[in-house]
This record gives sequence, structure tokens and C-alpha cells, in this order.
Amino acid sequence: MYRRFLNNNDYLSIITKEALQQLIRGREERLAQAEEAAEASMLEYLSERYEIEKELEVGKNIRAYDRRINYPPQSHFYYEGNMVQAMTAIASCKTITDKHYWDEVFEIPENEEYPLYSQFANYSPGEIVKFGAMHYVCTDYNGYDMNNVRIPTLIAWDMVAVYDWEANVPYNVWDVVKFEGSYYTLTTLDNLDLTMNPYMSDNWGKIANYDPEYNEYEFSEHEYVVWKDMVWYPIMYPNSTIVKLGENVRLHDPRNFNVKKHMLRLSLYELHKLISPNNISNVRIVDYETSIKWLQDACKLRINPQIPRKIAADNKPITDWQTATYQAEYDPYKNPWQI
Repeated sequence: MYRRFLNNNDYLSIITKEALQQLIRGREERLAQAEEAAEASMLEYLSERYEIEKELEVGKNIRAYDRRINYPPQSHFYYEGNMVQAMTAIASCKTITDKHYWDEVFEIPENEEYPLYSQFANYSPGEIVKFGAMHYVCTDYNGYDMNNVRIPTLIAWDMVAVYDWEANVPYNVWDVVKFEGSYYTLTTLDNLDLTMNPYMSDNWGKIANYDPEYNEYEFSEHEYVVWKDMVWYPIMYPNSTIVKLGENVRLHDPRNFNVKKHMLRLSLYELHKLISPNNISNVRIVDYETSIKWLQDACKLRINPQIPRKIAADNKPITDWQTATYQAEYDPYKNPWQI
């Protein structure tokens, strides 16, 4: 699936929301189609000399906020329709698992490079990644698209010992028992009747089922939950950080302004072509021609598009024979080829 560089709010700087809805008519995929065509034009003109691919990736890598993901400071994501930058670390929720997904690799061949672990990637058994200073091999399928993000070394829940309830057994506070298919924990010893079962006794509390969407679990060794017919408790803070604008995130757009401006003009023109190619307004045509002229001038190095240049093997910007100069001095008598 094509990952978009632009977002719907970008179009509202040129046209109204009503006009945009009339263009796409409920078909959001048209925006992706138009942007893909616009991107192809930008790559055609700029990819030889400029780091346009990296500039486009800046926008494409910005995704909607997902509480399964850890966001480091300075990272960007969409939150409630706005593009924001994390000012502090945004922690993910830590869900329970009864599987082992990663093993540490101790022997790595010299000069062997492995990809860095990514929370947005998918992994199969046998794949090796680098996480921090260590390497890990995947032992079970996991990944973003599988709705099962498993970061190496991150284990947040552990199992609790469970006993079958029996009468006249002197249980301790916080002991966990199973009675008639349900789980209970002893919360107090006051007036405890050892002959009364946990269902009938006020001294026992029933343990609720685990809900991965719940975000208010306490970091406590007695915060019990039931999952897959077992009882668990958190061994680290299990909740995701609450995102608050102005507190731990701020509005910020990291995308290249020139790239965004011309990508938007080209995309809007391509969008009109998808809807009615024979009925495109003069404003859209003028904007399109202006952007194409900008791309042509940038390609021929007539202007500075404010995009980093690609670097050749000699650590100098890439230049072809058409723009190279053999002039060594401004004095023509010191340049024999000019005489």
C-alpha cells in the first residue's frame, strides 16, 4: 500500500474542505493515487542530484498514534488529526504474552551488518536484528501488521501461583485460588471463615479478565488479571503514556516546505485529472506548470530548491558533464582552453 507524504489537512491550505470532498466523493484512495503520480514527477526530475527520496520518507514515516508503539523524544506522529512532535518519551502499553519471541545472539560474524529493530516491521523466525548494542534472533512471528509488536527484552507481565480452593486451609493475604472456574484473591483476614468458599465470602475478591484496551492498571504485584486461564501481574508499568498537547507533545511539521508545497500542487492537479481531465480550472493548470518549471530549474541547477544534494564517492555533490566547468581561473589568459 502506498504510504502518503501529504495528509488531508494539507489540501485545506489551497481548497476548502467542501471542495475536497466533492473531488474525492468519499473515495480516499483517490488522494493516494494522485500523490503517487505527483511523487513520480518529483523523482523523475530530482532523484539524480538531490536527496528527494529521504525528504519524502520524512513525511511517509509519520503515522497515526498507536498506543502499541514507543515514541522517543523528537519523533513525530499524527494525534487527533494533528501532526505533533514528542517532547518527552511516549511509552507504549505492554500486553501479556505467554510466548518467547526473541533470543539473544552472542556470536556475530565479523563485518556482518544486520538491520535495526523496528516496531513497524514484521518478523519471522530466524531473522536477526540489532537492538541497542545487542543482536537478537526471532523465534516466533510478530510485528506491527500482525497486531503483535514484541520488542526484544521487553517482558511486562509474569504469572502468579494459583491453588485450587480447599476448605480449612490457612491461606495468606493475596494468595490466589481457583473455585468453580473463576479466580479469587484473599484481600483480608478479618473474620475469615475457612469453611466458606470464595464466592460466598467477603474476604475474597474475584479477579477480572485482562483487557488490552484498559489503560489504568496499577504497577503492583497484587494487580492481578486473568488471561488464557492463568493469573498475571505486572512486573513493570504496563500502561501507555497519556498524550497531552502542550505537555508532552507539540504541534510541529518536519517536512521540507518546498517539497510539500510543490507536491501539493502537483497532487491537486493529478486529482482533478482523475475526476474530470477535460475540465481542469486555469488556477490548477497554472499551479501545475509553475511546479513543473520549478522542478526543471532545480534539475538543471538553476535554482536552489533547499533540498540536500546527493554526494558522490569523492564526498562532493553529484554533477554531470553538462554542468561541470573546467575553468580554473577567472583570468582568461590563465585558462588556455578559452583562448
